[in-house]
Amino acid sequence: MLAVTAVNGCRYCSYFHAKQALKSGITTGEISKLLSGDVTNCLEEEAMAVIYAQHWAESDAHPDPEAVQGLQQAYGVEKTEAIHLMLRMIRMGNLLGNSWDYLIYRISFGRWGG
Repeated sequence: MLAVTAVNGCRYCSYFHAKQALKSGITTGEISKLLSGDVTNCLEEEAMAVIYAQHWAESDAHPDPEAVQGLQQAYGVEKTEAIHLMLRMIRMGNLLGNSWDYLIYRISFGRWGG
């Protein structure tokens, strides 16, 4: 979630996901790395999914077919579908957060949000 949020740049999602990550035991250093796009500290079994999630977000939810195929080979079809569902949910949250920020920015004449 942090890796995708880092790409989409939603401050609300960054705050929420960082708070949840802290509760799950991830250190602030690890959170900072993920939010800056660094996935080197990911668990080996999760690294491919996190890198794929970044690619998915950077490609505006249109990943390369080879990347999808690699994900399916690594995790299976069912888990790949679950990953895609989560990515779509994160994207929706990021889009809503960024849209909310823009609305606040516009109605405050640039004093807030943005």
